[in-house]
Amino acid sequence: MDQKHKEILRANRLYLSEQLIVDDNIIPYLYQEGILTESQVEEILSQSSNKNKTLRLLSILPSRGPAAFSGFLSSLQKDFPWVRDHILTGSQDHGHAAADTEGSGQWGVSEHLLNTVPTNQQLNRLASLLGPEWETVLLDLGLSPGDLYRCRADHPLSVQSQVLAGLVLWKQIQGRKATVQCLLQSLQVADLHLSLLNQVFI
Repeated sequence: MDQKHKEILRANRLYLSEQLIVDDNIIPYLYQEGILTESQVEEILSQSSNKNKTLRLLSILPSRGPAAFSGFLSSLQKDFPWVRDHILTGSQDHGHAAADTEGSGQWGVSEHLLNTVPTNQQLNRLASLLGPEWETVLLDLGLSPGDLYRCRADHPLSVQSQVLAGLVLWKQIQGRKATVQCLLQSLQVADLHLSLLNQVFI
């Protein structure tokens, strides 16, 4: 998938997660077209809510080759034409707007900090603040359900330790790409109040 298409999907994640119901036609169509594998379909459908299913799909699509973006748009044609039109007509402007708003003004975090990798201390503070939405955040960051299961199994007595283990694993997997900005975008998708950030990135 082209970088610009990845950015379009990223900029529209919250909108798509609120608009789409992926079970009925979208997932079967993408499987039929060879964009999703059988195991990926099972992974998406195993998510606990429709929003999580959509977010998991959006996490998988960028790695599914050059036809993934056009295939996704085609899957929307029957039941979600307005969503398809939104992506096609508004994506360029929306992408620029997202780039403009994802700076210090939106989150109250300095531009320099957005491009840094969060420290384990910051991740620990964040882990102490997250509730049930922690799984949504980590799935949006790219961890698999299997990763989350291992975090729960390794730390059965402490949710904070489970969350921290997941966040540290994300940082290990992504390396320098595990930036504060990526983390903030996933927190936003999970509908977290951004005032939490004042307690984390101090």
